Amino acid sequence: MKFDAFSPKQRLAMTWWNQKNTRHYDAIICDGAVRSGKTLSMSLGFVSWAMLSFQDGSFAMCGKTITSLRRNVITPLVRLLGQTGFSCEDKPSRNYMDISLGKRTNRFYFFGGRDEGSASLIQGMTLWGLFLDEVALMPRSFVEQAIARCSVQGARLWFNCNPEHPYHWFYREWICRAEEKNAFRLHFTMEDNPSLSPAIRRRYERLYTGTFYERFVLGKWAAADGLVYPMFSEKKHVTDVLPVCDRFWISCDYGTVNPSSFGLWGHCAGVWYRMKEYYFDARKEGERRTDEEHYAALEELADDLPIESVIADPSAASFIACIRRHGRFRVIPADNDVTAGIQQVSQLLGENKLQFHRDCQDILREFHQYCWQDSLRGDIPKKEQDHAMDDMRYFVRTVICRHPEDSFFVLSARR
Repeated sequence: MKFDAFSPKQRLAMTWWNQKNTRHYDAIICDGAVRSGKTLSMSLGFVSWAMLSFQDGSFAMCGKTITSLRRNVITPLVRLLGQTGFSCEDKPSRNYMDISLGKRTNRFYFFGGRDEGSASLIQGMTLWGLFLDEVALMPRSFVEQAIARCSVQGARLWFNCNPEHPYHWFYREWICRAEEKNAFRLHFTMEDNPSLSPAIRRRYERLYTGTFYERFVLGKWAAADGLVYPMFSEKKHVTDVLPVCDRFWISCDYGTVNPSSFGLWGHCAGVWYRMKEYYFDARKEGERRTDEEHYAALEELADDLPIESVIADPSAASFIACIRRHGRFRVIPADNDVTAGIQQVSQLLGENKLQFHRDCQDILREFHQYCWQDSLRGDIPKKEQDHAMDDMRYFVRTVICRHPEDSFFVLSARR
């Protein structure tokens, strides 16, 4: 088969598994700009690899939903397969398709990775290979369950996606660690799609600005517009070395189903440092923790430091009672004025008076995800990716800053 219509990078996405320099990889990751031809070239390569490598195998092709998978991947793929000698027998009601090439036939199952519950749909299968379209839109639990199904000798993984924020789990776990995962990363731009004319590319460049231009046109993993704390900068606010601090606090955002986030804060020379953190996501871990288990984590976070007080989520009555029952820490229900707290955090970030140790990965991730609801109601943040954000705000509002009716001031260090 000849693919004169494909660019060199699209050809490599199709044939990497049979190329001298790339065939040793277990997986391929194609990420980058929209309309760059990633999906069609990868899906054709996936089927070609499967048909030339196996007989009577079971493979999975996954999208955000089965509807989007059929629209974006299966329909154009079947059209192209029919033109290149493959025979396809689709079973829409059973969500699979049998593909034949000569005397070889393999079965390709279709799955939607819409939410956390989707992982159960693919659980228990044995797969020869896996294709994930728009993997960055799928929950981690579904992706990891699907990967775990690929246990046959010679199985390979095929991922493609458009970029999201730079703290997205797939970017951190797979793209940043591609060599460690033995994965071949292939980055696409619009210029890698020869079917797009220069005029069409210029139109896309005019359509997008800011972060969406960086993501959709340049294919970069960039933080979204509308961030609550756009002044946050890793260069300014993240440190690898902590000073000797003279005062210590812990702030807590408590959750049962939602994540719990605790931060250990230290003061030095007018700057407050988030030194360590505890973050437990019950949905991600697949289990809930009791108040006593969370309290044990609080003790571990505090270590032997003289904690002045624990600033706790005011709605966490049972956890506050648990802390008081143990008698070690003074606990204060947090001031939960969201708007005022965000203003105060913003001011302290602007003055470089809040610093974060690099190991505090969950709060650093949330800085890149914590967004306003919309442009018309910009004073209301989304209730998503906000648990470390909340515990930080509790600390700032309740300990660092006091806001009587007509004043704002920062508490001075104890002399």
